[in-house]
Parts: sequence; structure tokens; C-alpha cells
Amino acid sequence: MKHAIRKFPRLWRATRLARRWYHARFDAYPDWRAVLAADPARWAAARAAAPGGPRVLMATAIGSHAHAITLESALAAALTLRGAEVHALLCDGAMTACAECDASLYPDVSRFVEHGPSRDLCRDCTWPAERVYAQLGLKVHRYSEWLTPDDRAEARRLASSVPRESIRALTLDDLAIGEHAYAGALRFFAAGSLDAEREAEPVLRRYLESALLTAFASRRLLRAVAFSSAVLTHGIYVPWGIVGEVARREGVHVVTWNVAYRKRRFIFSHDDTYHHTLMTEPREHWERLELSPAQDRELTKYLSSRRDGLFDWIVFHRPRRQDPEEIARRLGLDRSKPVIGLLTNVTWDAQLHYPANAFPGMLEWLVQTCEYFATRPDLQLLVRVHPAEISGFPPSRQPVLAELRRRLPQLAPNILVVPPESGMSTYALMSLCNAAIIYGTKMGVELTSIGLPVIVAGEAWIRSKGLTDDASSPAEYFRILARLPFPGRLDGTQLARARRYAYHFFFNRMIPLPFIDPKAGFPIYRLRLERLAQLLPGASGGLDTICNGILSRRPFVMEAGDRAAGVQPAARAYAVEPRGGLAGR
Repeated sequence: MKHAIRKFPRLWRATRLARRWYHARFDAYPDWRAVLAADPARWAAARAAAPGGPRVLMATAIGSHAHAITLESALAAALTLRGAEVHALLCDGAMTACAECDASLYPDVSRFVEHGPSRDLCRDCTWPAERVYAQLGLKVHRYSEWLTPDDRAEARRLASSVPRESIRALTLDDLAIGEHAYAGALRFFAAGSLDAEREAEPVLRRYLESALLTAFASRRLLRAVAFSSAVLTHGIYVPWGIVGEVARREGVHVVTWNVAYRKRRFIFSHDDTYHHTLMTEPREHWERLELSPAQDRELTKYLSSRRDGLFDWIVFHRPRRQDPEEIARRLGLDRSKPVIGLLTNVTWDAQLHYPANAFPGMLEWLVQTCEYFATRPDLQLLVRVHPAEISGFPPSRQPVLAELRRRLPQLAPNILVVPPESGMSTYALMSLCNAAIIYGTKMGVELTSIGLPVIVAGEAWIRSKGLTDDASSPAEYFRILARLPFPGRLDGTQLARARRYAYHFFFNRMIPLPFIDPKAGFPIYRLRLERLAQLLPGASGGLDTICNGILSRRPFVMEAGDRAAGVQPAARAYAVEPRGGLAGR
């Protein structure tokens, strides 16, 4: 794919746009007409009873995010059946940049700087989503309806006048406008820094203007219509991060969601993006969880399946099972010296402020770690670069190895690197290690659950669980490294605790929806509904958990009885990652 982008950039762009046109018209969005026609009286009664109920805003904003429209329209129908009055918020071409845009669509980025997405991406963005909500008969709010000429002028003025070095920290009425605009620009370039991008400043200013427009429109909407909850995907970037900021400021309950790794499953969070909440959720959700022998076997089976992605729909590579000793020989590892594994993540993903991080960014952590291990010839450092650098979407334009070579042209002989394109199994590599060092990858959950000690320097979700050595400053980090090698694996008590958390993470926090059907291609799932009764209370434990969380602020955590009403693991179905998904996390 990267080769095609480099060699035929305009053909690649035309193909992408044509594919979006096809999906918009034919197969990417749910068709609610047949479902509603099977039980028109029930739906008519639910809609008639909804006014006066809790008002819920489905704030996807970007209509071309078909996977989000699919899920959120199903939630809209389920909430209406539970007495809620559901509205939707869509951009109608008002934004000057958004999470739908990325540099791979613009071989000449100056075209994007000049026109933004208005001449191409906006064309087929809004109307397919409007059609979905029109079939349900639900109220749709459009950005332009909530923006005045003064709003547009003020957004242009601020976006053009704020000094570049001040944009990232810019706040407006305590809204973190600049942080989400900066994260959006990083995502556009698929890079962890804007320093090397020639058009970085004008693109960043486009995202800043778009963030301001989103703030003005969503604030006016939320002040005019008394919503109790706003539901939005991700909770970061432009527009979702801004809508979430405004909703919290206006006292509206925020619910964020994203596709989980396991098929048919989703992660929901209260009040903030899951990137934050999964590090700070109450420990009582899992600490007292006692796994039965059957649950322990279930966890073992699932963790084993992760090597092949059998039950997952977000998988970045599928290496065959490999003999660790054979890998050690191929890499030239000295088996007489302890090996410490290091797992990177994608540089551009979820670039938010995390106060507990030991380093300002993943690359700085990697460089300083390699410099440290150059002073420890008694150890070997095995660096595994995240495969999503090339297989995720968008593929990274700031490869970790290129950045590492720029800072450290010559690595110490005791540092070995496995590049992202390697077919070597990360699991087999880590089985060779005395400990693993991570920054923001989810692999920490899996590694601790099989007893491997883990050191955390960044925003990994295993942090703050009492299972890992967590560093919040460089000094603390290097004090931990000085203790290497560790004397052994996690002891029995810690291992049992790690497996309780792993079960909570993979089985209780990843909420199943039986009417979501995995498929190959874009989007990665479709709606599989035959009748409205499948959305009623009691029909799906996962759906009840989600709706109760949205309407009553119940925890988005599956209970044992809820899981019984969930779904069973699906058969193997290879699919690509959804746009804006979990790359690198």
C-alpha cells in the first residue's frame, strides 16, 4: 500500500474517493426500512412516547464514518425504545479539517491547505448519514444551523493570529481547543511531530479553525437544547474531542466509545476518552473478581488466540506460531545474557497530555532507553517496532527506526531491533525476555497475565493497576532499569491479580453486541437486525449495559449475567482496521 501511494499518488487518491462514493451509495450504511417495516406499530409508539424523555445527542459529526453511524443509529433506536429522545449532530461541510482527512489523500498537501476537504471529502460525507437518521425519523442538527457569520469570522481570526508555538496549549473558556487541534494535525500527517512537515503550520491552523467552529456550534446547540447525555466516538481529535470538551463544560454527561479488539465488542467510557479512563477506572471493578476454573480457561484460550487474531477484528499482523529458540538464533541473541524486551507504539496515535508520563513523548523515551542500555553490556535490549506503523491506517509517515537512526546513527551491539515489517511473532519475542518495557501499548495487559514483569514509562492501560513498575519521571525510570535483570516472573499472588485484570479488560470491559456482524473491507462490520425486538431491554446483556450507562450512568462493565446474554466468539473473518481506530495503542 505504501508503495502504491508513493508511485501512483493521484490514482490512489482517486481510488479512495471512488470507493467512498460506492460505499456511501450501496453497502456501508444500515438500511432501517426493512427492520421498521417488520414492526411499524412498535416504532411509532416508541417515537410518540420519546418527547419529554432523557435527551441524548449522537454526536458523530462526520457522516462518512460509516462504522460509527452504524453503531450509533442502533443505539439511537435502542434508546428510543427505552423512552429517550434521541437527536444527531452532523457536519454539513462547515469544518475546515477533520479526522476524515489525512495526508495520503492529498499527494499535494498544498491543495488541502488551500481548500481543505470541501472540494472532495465533504461531497459524500453528510447525506448518507442523514439518510440513516431520516429512516428512523430522528432529529438531525447540522453545524451550519448553529454557526453565525460572527462565529466563522472569529474562528478565522483566532486561527490565523495565535502564534504557532502557542496553538497546542490554547484554551478558550477552559476548553482544550489547541490540544485536540494539534492531535488532529498529527493524525493528518501520521507523524508524532510536525517539525519535518513543510505544510505543518497551515494544516495545524486549519485544524485550529475547525476546532473553534466545532466549539462554537456545539456550545450553542447544547445551550439551546437540554441534552442529558452526548455519545461520541473516540473523545479526541477534531471534532469529537472538542464536542466532548464543550459537553463537559455545559454539564452534559459524556459517553465515549471505540471498537474493541474482540469481534462484535466495544469499549464505552464515562466523561472522557477511553485513553484516559482505562488508566483511572476504579480498581473495585476487578480487584475482587475471583476467576472460576472455567473463566480462567476462557482467558487462557483467548490469550492464546491473540497470537493469530482468531477472535479479533483489529489485528496488525498474523505471524505463524514460531519457535522462540529459532528466533533467538536468527537474531543472534546471546542466551547467556538476560534479554529485556521493548515494545514501541505508533508515534501519531492519541497524542494527548498524560501527566504521569516519564518522558514528553515516545521517541524521547526510546532514545534515552537505548542510550542507557549502551551502558549495560550485561544486558541485551530487544526492540520490537509496532507492526501498525505499516499495517495500520493511516500508515505512519514518521517511522520509529528512521527517527532512532537520526538521533543515534550507531546502536550499541547489545541492542537488537525487529522492524515493523518483520513476520516474527511479538509473543515469541517476549517469551525470550526477562522483562518488558512499554510506553503506550496494550500488550502490557497480556504480558503481565502470563507472568512477565513489565515496566511502564507512558500511558499504557496496565499502568496504575499495582501490577507493573510505573515511572513518572526520568529519574524514577532509570532507577527501575538499574534493578534489571529482575529475579524472576511475577509471583503467584501477582499473577492471579494480573489475570483478574486481564479478564476484566478483555471480557467485562469489551461489551458484546450480537446484532453487529463482522465483515471484510470497509467498514469492518454491518448491522444484522431482523426486528426491533432485538433491541428491547433484556434481548442483549451488552446492549442493556450500554443503554443503562448512557441513561443512568451505570458502569460500562459486563456482569456475569449480562455475559450470558452476550455473544459467542465469531469464526475467523479477516478485516482491516476502521479509520481512526486503535492503531498503536
